[in-house]
Amino acid sequence: MEIRIGSLTHPAVIALLTEHHQDMLMHSPPESVHALDLSALAQQSITFWSVWQNDELAGCGALKELDSTHGEIKSMRTSRNFLRQGVAKLLLEHMIAQAKKRSYQKLSLETGTMDAFLPAQKLYHQLGFTHCQPFADYQEDPYSTFMSKIIS
Repeated sequence: MEIRIGSLTHPAVIALLTEHHQDMLMHSPPESVHALDLSALAQQSITFWSVWQNDELAGCGALKELDSTHGEIKSMRTSRNFLRQGVAKLLLEHMIAQAKKRSYQKLSLETGTMDAFLPAQKLYHQLGFTHCQPFADYQEDPYSTFMSKIIS
């Protein structure tokens, strides 16, 4: 599998991000969905990666710089054809490595609380993320759980 930077204009990426946002709306009310749209993912403070196997999109994710020492994981999504094949772990490990290169001291994320989000929560726990209080502009929300990882 190959991790590529960018690709926000690729039709497969657009379709996966659209699916991601629609899926979030199935599990949470609109005011509790924090998925970023294409224009938000194109901001200078965000680096977007896509994972490919040959010419097939396997997944995507982004890293948002909150400040010079703190990053946020955004838009993690695995394509249906690649579920349970290690795509999310590969990408998350890549983003953790990038955070270390950027000298971040902490990585944080927001994910849902419903059962559909349990596999993601399990992966985050496996890679050292622990539950934390809301960060950045987030507020307490019964549909959100917040996690962070100290970068050594």
